[in-house]
Amino acid sequence: MMSCPGEANNSLDVSHLAENESRRRSPIMKRTIALLLALSIHFLSSHSPVHAAGPPNIVLILTDDHGWSQLSAAMDPTLPESKSTYLETPHMNRLMESGLRFTSGYSPAPLCTPTRRSILCGTTAARSGSEFKSPWVPAEHMTIPRALKKANPDYRCAHFGKWGEQMISTPEQCGYDASDGLTGNNTGGMPSSLGVKGGHGNGPPHFIDNKDPKRTRSLTGSATQFIRNQTNAGKPFYVQASYYAQHLSVVCSEETLKKYEDKGTPDRGYPEAWAAMLEELDKGIGRILDTLDELGIANNTYVFFTADNGGRGTVPGGDKSRPATNAPLTGAKHSLFEGGTRVPFFVCGPDIEPGSVCRTPVAGYDFLPTFHDLAGGTADLGDEVDGVSFKAALSDPDKATIKRPDGALFFHRPGKKESTIRQGKFKLRLVWNKDGTIASHELYQVDPNPVEEGNNIADAHPEKAAALKKRLLDYLASVDAETVKPAASKKKKKRK
Repeated sequence: MMSCPGEANNSLDVSHLAENESRRRSPIMKRTIALLLALSIHFLSSHSPVHAAGPPNIVLILTDDHGWSQLSAAMDPTLPESKSTYLETPHMNRLMESGLRFTSGYSPAPLCTPTRRSILCGTTAARSGSEFKSPWVPAEHMTIPRALKKANPDYRCAHFGKWGEQMISTPEQCGYDASDGLTGNNTGGMPSSLGVKGGHGNGPPHFIDNKDPKRTRSLTGSATQFIRNQTNAGKPFYVQASYYAQHLSVVCSEETLKKYEDKGTPDRGYPEAWAAMLEELDKGIGRILDTLDELGIANNTYVFFTADNGGRGTVPGGDKSRPATNAPLTGAKHSLFEGGTRVPFFVCGPDIEPGSVCRTPVAGYDFLPTFHDLAGGTADLGDEVDGVSFKAALSDPDKATIKRPDGALFFHRPGKKESTIRQGKFKLRLVWNKDGTIASHELYQVDPNPVEEGNNIADAHPEKAAALKKRLLDYLASVDAETVKPAASKKKKKRK
């Protein structure tokens, strides 16, 4: 059938008009579509959960001999004295203030190796060994890297820095993919590694190392390189940076030392060089935080910070006439008073409100179950794991309940004839005789006032003291804790 010339002409005319209209509207429509697309992307990115990037990365920063109040920001915002007016820790402050601080955060033990075993295996020191020597072999038990890989086999795990003294197992035997090996105090800038004699108070008060004081720079470099490698490989990671600072000996750079010498007298009994060493440690932590920002993974990374025990009571070169190094806390490293075990303890990461505070007690042996929980793990971790997950507290520190047997934390130091239990706001301290019998007990309410000296309330609350004493003794018996042994007698050297 033939079309009419008129119809054909009309069809051509309509087609021509439609083409012109399409050309006229095209730029407007393109701009409109582009705008709508941009708005959609912005809306989705700003409203989608941070976890959309996949399993979260986890970083644990562990400092050494670092007291609860030895930062330039308050560990407890209600206690101005829980910070130093002399020390400078801007990057630690940055981490703490961008996340959640636990005002009652504890190391598992008041000295390094028991704490490191405890963190690694999620156990109390009473279970896995309260002193340097222990029959506990970490590689034979649940460990942090094993727990993470149980939750998700894609995790890659590394440990850099101080592993500990007499740890028996290597990091790789415990499930780590990368490490510095069997490192200890001497690895981290002790005088012998600097080619000089002295240390632990037996030599000069401090040492100068302008290249890599306390191995802080190289340790940080290893941690940041591992983070880059795993990010590039698309793998979720766990990295533990176990710094050698602030352990003795005191080692710092000449430049930073001069800054503190020019600054004036320290506010407590530590010397200027110790403050310089802490600032250099702080800069290393800043490099880790900057790396996470640079790689664009900070929103999917949890960064935890704590110490292996409280600060030392004295530091070579310090002035004992000034306030105590751990003020306002009672006691120091080696002791089960608050100064020996209450430590800096904070975390930043996904879903954590900046500047938030939690007053519920937590301990370093809670890290393993918490990390497993954050990684999506649901499997049972075994009866030996004493810690519990505090994941719920990260997003809701005021209302979240940390479900712990009897709500108690346990600490044991038979070498110093002490054991303690922290339950709620109360803390009981047992003191042992040399023959293993109980010499005395003390009861303190350590929240909101953490100072124990002069505040024993055992006589005023005998029922509370008795209940905590029984719970502590029952727990020590249940884990076959080490018993108090008489100190070995030291033979006097005969004079020639």
